[in-house]
Amino acid sequence: MGFGFRFITKFTTFSIVLVFLLSSFSFTSTDAFDPLDPNGNITIKWDVISWTADGYVAVVTIFNFQQFRHIQAPGWLLGWTWAKKEIIWSMVGGQATQQGDCSKYKGNIPHSCMKTPTIVDLLPGTPYNQQIANCCRGGVIDAWAQDPANSASSFQISVGASGTTNTTVRVPKNFTLRAPGPGYTCGPAAIVTPTKFVSSDGRRVTQAMMTWNVTCTYSQFLAQKTPTCCVSLSSFYNDTIVPCPTCTCGCQNNITHPGSCVNPSSPYLASVVEGSTITNPYSPLVQCTTHMCPIRVHWHVKLNYQGYWRAKVTVTNFNYKMNYSEWNLVVQHPNFNNLTQSFSFNYKPLTPYGDATNDTAMLWGMQFYNDVLMEAGPYGNVQSELLFQKDPGFTFEKGWAFPQRIYFNGDNCVMPPPDAYPFLPNSSSRPNISFLTLMLTLLLSLAFSYVHA
Repeated sequence: MGFGFRFITKFTTFSIVLVFLLSSFSFTSTDAFDPLDPNGNITIKWDVISWTADGYVAVVTIFNFQQFRHIQAPGWLLGWTWAKKEIIWSMVGGQATQQGDCSKYKGNIPHSCMKTPTIVDLLPGTPYNQQIANCCRGGVIDAWAQDPANSASSFQISVGASGTTNTTVRVPKNFTLRAPGPGYTCGPAAIVTPTKFVSSDGRRVTQAMMTWNVTCTYSQFLAQKTPTCCVSLSSFYNDTIVPCPTCTCGCQNNITHPGSCVNPSSPYLASVVEGSTITNPYSPLVQCTTHMCPIRVHWHVKLNYQGYWRAKVTVTNFNYKMNYSEWNLVVQHPNFNNLTQSFSFNYKPLTPYGDATNDTAMLWGMQFYNDVLMEAGPYGNVQSELLFQKDPGFTFEKGWAFPQRIYFNGDNCVMPPPDAYPFLPNSSSRPNISFLTLMLTLLLSLAFSYVHA
């Protein structure tokens, strides 16, 4: 008896640990796959365009093939490890962050002698003789669906001590991409068919001497351990306002993490923001809230017409250190196939499951109007209303009018639990009593009457 009990206990404990490990493994391994953008990635392409006395000249282009995730300020940082003892003689459209030890060179000093260089984009306003096409935007690369014309960034690099033929050149290793923080994992470089270039008049085609590609994928779990945005809900047919879940992006704890949030009425707000920006420029400094998220998206079911219904979307920035330029929202809702008008947001349908299913929308700000989501404060929000034509499956019951999923700048936002959604007063508030419950109640009443008879 005792042995059997101990065996069952140990087996149960082992099973729980095994399930936990398997669930953790599956979470981290599938997090890089985004069901709304299954083919999204960043591809880095090296095109060797000419040979030099001791190396080659190449054009490196970073293509953002992600539909709705862009690289925002302060921009990308690209790194790698040289396969041999290569150096960078010069660069156009970008620069290495460190020169390294170039003391053995007496005449012409290389641009960088680092074994593992890190490259950054040049800033806007760079002199024209230091620019090439698709450079000099401070490392900002727009999402493919939002602005395909600005979804790539390029620089030219002159490499020495590398070999001067296809057989002597070795591709770099251990590529890293920070945008500007972690989140991207890059695979090994793969030599591919050389790129062909067509002249502006279309009458001549040239070809790269050698081309290799590197593919990088994004994982929200690697980028940050906690979520970055949350969703709150409300409706005209219910007075309940469903807030973001408590402690969605962290909890207020001034004992273990002093200064983790800022009271908006604090007289020292400006000095706290400035000090935090100097010590840790990338981490958010948020306003003290119950959810502690930098971004909150509020969806309000506003009006009901005979053939239409209207929703209001508000995005609020609680981060005192970030102006979100070129921000975007991705919303999944079954009625987006009948969206009639978006009043002050740009709209583009996304069809990750094929053209037959149009239930995903990309929304972003209008240029020079609301394309910048200002830092936390009185102007730190943008909003618009959406007008939908009712489709055959339209209903306000069971939370149908609320979105199934919302992304902000490519990161999945935390939704409230489904049982907290605002319900219709004449339907969802009634208790659901099953036939079995009624029969048990009747039998207990009869038993009680028999005992006291």
